[in-house]
Amino acid sequence: MKLQTEPAVPTNCNADCSTAYEALRARYERVRARTSSLAEPLSAEDCCVQSMPDASPVKWHIAHTSWFFETFILEQHDPDFRPFNAEFRILFNSYYNGIGEKHPRAQRGMLTRPSLAEVQAYRRHIDERMIELLTRPQVLPAISALVEIGLQHEQQHQELMLTDVKHLLSNNPLLPAYAPETFKTDTQSLAFDWFEFASGVVEIGYCGNGFCFDNEMPRHRQFVERFAIASRLITNGEFLAFIEAGGYTDPAYWLSQGWDWVRDHHITRPLYWQRAEAGHSSIWQEFTLYGLQPLDLARSAMHLSYFEADAYARWAGARLPTEAEWEHAAAEMSEHVAVERLHPQASDQPGLSQLFGTSWQWTSSSYAPYPGYEPEEGLLGEYNGKFMVNQYVLRGSSCVTPAGHTRQTYRNFFPADARWQFTGIRLAKSIRN
Repeated sequence: MKLQTEPAVPTNCNADCSTAYEALRARYERVRARTSSLAEPLSAEDCCVQSMPDASPVKWHIAHTSWFFETFILEQHDPDFRPFNAEFRILFNSYYNGIGEKHPRAQRGMLTRPSLAEVQAYRRHIDERMIELLTRPQVLPAISALVEIGLQHEQQHQELMLTDVKHLLSNNPLLPAYAPETFKTDTQSLAFDWFEFASGVVEIGYCGNGFCFDNEMPRHRQFVERFAIASRLITNGEFLAFIEAGGYTDPAYWLSQGWDWVRDHHITRPLYWQRAEAGHSSIWQEFTLYGLQPLDLARSAMHLSYFEADAYARWAGARLPTEAEWEHAAAEMSEHVAVERLHPQASDQPGLSQLFGTSWQWTSSSYAPYPGYEPEEGLLGEYNGKFMVNQYVLRGSSCVTPAGHTRQTYRNFFPADARWQFTGIRLAKSIRN
């Protein structure tokens, strides 16, 4: 990860820098409070369970984000550092081999000890130490960039907490809601249009003075052929037409590995869809963070794997965009960034809509380093680079993505069969001259 800006606190800081100190402390407290608030609707039992190997218990997210600050900042820069619990160094390490041993990811749900109360005490202890460290003018210039990285990392885990909780609650026979209130249905979907772009050399990648991750750099040139991209995302109603047309039973639309995945796992519909009997007929329903709801045909289809997105695109006579096409189109036709919600809403904005704040959008681009890519030096270099294999890039952001993570250059990535994240479909097509 890299921070492409001046340090939050200048290296020659003096008494006049108190405003910068206060802003950094306030941001730290705000982000950390947000994580805690996301856990408030949950019971201790909710926070301990792991629903599948790809998801983590909320208790682990709470502990790991504190472990990050303890390991990368307090341990290195606090002269009075003492570990809260030396065993936590292993228990809450995620994938940093340079740190040392780590508890297996698939067994995080076995960690009934430490208790949630002890993890929360650990979090309070780290916050107290961090706030105290952030009052030391002589230390701030050295740690301000690291603090920003830690906060960006924590915001990523805030999104993961909600996606993991949704998967967990969906596996409970009671289908409990994370948020008990209801949401308004979208009565009418947006118009569907195609926007064309000429062939030529385009520039993609981050360029600016704000924060970005190292996988967004360097900015570089790519050639794109003439193409068109859809004005919005595919809706539930449109994806339902794919199902009713036999899309899940026709191998003609599927990549070979995708077809094996469909057959081996008996996939017949998106992750959170189900049929319910209603008199002499049946209706489609969708599990949401608001609980089980009637399927809203006007909303964007979500929780689709790359395999499903690619199959739908073939069925529709289109394809998925490359990440260069997506970013070029987004840069040329910007939109307002949607606010964070627990479930997406249709936008009434004309033009290229639903770029941000609805669902992550699969591209056909493999997750690989940009030309000239250089990972961050040291332990933080493990954050992105080593995952650049066997995954696809997603662009945009979802309804549960925190503010500040919705830039045009942000590169999310998942394997082709992942669908517990808020992932959807935007179509593209090549235009022949």
